[in-house]
Amino acid sequence: MVADHRPRVALTGATGFLGSHVLEAALAAGYEVAALTRRPQPPREGVIWVPGDLADTEAMAALTRGAEAAIHVAGVVNAPDAAGFETGNVTGTLNLIDAVRLKGIRRFIHVSSLSAREPDLSAYGASKARSEKLLRASALDWTIVRPPAIYGPRDKEMFELFRAARWGVVPVPAQGHASMIHAADLARLLVDLVPGGEMVTGQVFEPDDGRAGGWEHREMARAIGWAVGRRPWVIGLSPAMLARIARIDGLLRGAKAKMTADRAAYFSHPDWVVSAAAQVPPTLWTPRIATREGLKQTAQWYREAGWL
Repeated sequence: MVADHRPRVALTGATGFLGSHVLEAALAAGYEVAALTRRPQPPREGVIWVPGDLADTEAMAALTRGAEAAIHVAGVVNAPDAAGFETGNVTGTLNLIDAVRLKGIRRFIHVSSLSAREPDLSAYGASKARSEKLLRASALDWTIVRPPAIYGPRDKEMFELFRAARWGVVPVPAQGHASMIHAADLARLLVDLVPGGEMVTGQVFEPDDGRAGGWEHREMARAIGWAVGRRPWVIGLSPAMLARIARIDGLLRGAKAKMTADRAAYFSHPDWVVSAAAQVPPTLWTPRIATREGLKQTAQWYREAGWL
């Protein structure tokens, strides 16, 4: 039997939305993947499931053993307070940095967020900005990726908009634009960054679907409506209205609320468009999935999965 000498990457967040796409992309690119998981997973060719979480020192050691690079996808996108973001996004990142240092791994690809550009707007953005500072202060060979709004099969966050469009009414921020990217395109970028090189080392990239100026919120809502076969009524919400909805959602769903005060502040910002100065070199990566078709594909996945 010929020994398997595939290069190995350590991946956090592999059982989540984006991480599951990164896992698929890494396997397709020929990597073996050591993947962190809190829950038991079925065996999968090319995957070494590592039980534990980012706070588990032994799990971190097992995850990084034999890896040539780490792709850090895991993070907290919604929490009831700032402490939840701090634990998931800052302390968790620091623990992985320490683990790769101990194993002598140099390459580290970190998934941050556009929200890190405006750390004073939200506790989430502040935590992502602090996680970036940890990478910058390290001696690692790092690349930071700040995705815009991510959508695609298996996503539970943007799904709320698809479901609203199916019902015929989509609430969106009244003002502003936002960039978008399909999870499969973003996953391919993260895997393409693994080898490193002078074009990407020490760089912060803001990838998107290639649409200059992003999507006006109402336009995005109408595109989602088209994807689900509806022409929804699009309601523009002021910052005050978003804050009010957050309070109501908190009363109704408690810790499971989707629209928190932190998110209301984040969504009220008018400019979540990627920076032209932070584009990925086109010789390395370009998006392949046109957003309208990607939205339609995603809506179809939701239907087949019984979500819509």
